[in-house]
Amino acid sequence: MYKQIYVMESTCPHLGADMSHADIEEYDSGAVAFFDHRYDFNLETGKSETGLHTCTYDVKVNTNPLDGLDTVYVETPKDGTNWRLVELRPVSEEFADPPPMVEDTTSPPVRSSTVESITVLEPIVPTTSTPTTLMQWAVLILNTPNPTLKVQRTRHAVQLFRTGKLASIGHTSPNAPRPPDMPLREAQYERNTVEPVKMKSRKSRAVMLHALANIEQWAIDLAWDIMARFGPTHPDLPPAFFSDFTKMALDESKHFTLLTSRLAATSPTTPYGSLPVHAALWESATITANSFRARLAIIHLVHEARGLDVNPGTIARFKKAGDNESVKAMEIIHADEVTHVTAGHRWFTWICENDGNVDPIKTFREEVRNGWRGDIKGPFNADDREKAGLSREFYENLRGEMDNQPSRNFIAPESVEAVTNSLAAVHVQYDPPNKE
Repeated sequence: MYKQIYVMESTCPHLGADMSHADIEEYDSGAVAFFDHRYDFNLETGKSETGLHTCTYDVKVNTNPLDGLDTVYVETPKDGTNWRLVELRPVSEEFADPPPMVEDTTSPPVRSSTVESITVLEPIVPTTSTPTTLMQWAVLILNTPNPTLKVQRTRHAVQLFRTGKLASIGHTSPNAPRPPDMPLREAQYERNTVEPVKMKSRKSRAVMLHALANIEQWAIDLAWDIMARFGPTHPDLPPAFFSDFTKMALDESKHFTLLTSRLAATSPTTPYGSLPVHAALWESATITANSFRARLAIIHLVHEARGLDVNPGTIARFKKAGDNESVKAMEIIHADEVTHVTAGHRWFTWICENDGNVDPIKTFREEVRNGWRGDIKGPFNADDREKAGLSREFYENLRGEMDNQPSRNFIAPESVEAVTNSLAAVHVQYDPPNKE
């Protein structure tokens, strides 16, 4: 039961860093938020003993005498115009426990992906060349092939960043590490060619969960890659950018654990990595590797926005199959992904303003025409797109005109024949099939 609710701006007025995970302590004089062990802010007045001041907002809680339910009223911001509260929804931040390893007796042995084996073979924090900046952690995670270790390192790095335990972000350093052209993957994700079967069967739900988990693994890397690749080339990016994308990396890690946990529960003999995977997301990342504006447009406002369109259909399929636990997982994922598209929109408009205050809608449509093949197809989830900042003017009647060059599957740096042999005859894409 709460005693008092406080509302305060989440961005540190000095560092520009995210204070949403600051420590809260109560004193006779009131509640105080402590951030980075150096800054204290009174949650009622916003004042700090350092002389800084942040925005606070009055809060009132009214109890309905008829049903006993509380309604929370928050003072509106004084700055800005044409804003509105689109939604207030709690979303779980809980990760799922990693599923137990299932021994693969059909293939040569590879390094175990269990937590215990990772602890022995490669610790979460490297014992040599330990990262001290966010950029170093980003590149380390991109170069981490094991998905479970990738998740663990993501959680650790984000916690260090949020609690002010890193030396710096590191994006303005001339020695900032370069991200790899493509994140590393373990060999087991390149060898099995099991074909998907129909959605209505138990196996089909496993295929869908496996495909969705694959997307989330790439999404973890995409969140780290945009920071590592474009942070050093845009030294004026504020800390809020890195707060948004570290949150995104953490969310994608959470999604991966939710989906692999459901995969293990649905089909214990189908561990993650045992079915075909594709790298369509990373193909778009490669195409946009030299343009921050294009990366935001194609990855975060086309691919991720498409997720908002198809997630309700995926949830409906799990409901039809009676898989309520997968429904719960997908509802968490969908709510998070609205905020991811919001972040993409926020920083796309930021770079448009920095690039000569160009029009975001016209610029987005230009980026899509240059960096996408074919139509931006519906049906669109216009309500959730609009919550994220994407009005219909962004995406309706839009077609990519990029040259129809041969598509590349960035699975591994091997011969064409080896890559072809590692792919299934049928790829599981983000869009669900039109028919059962």
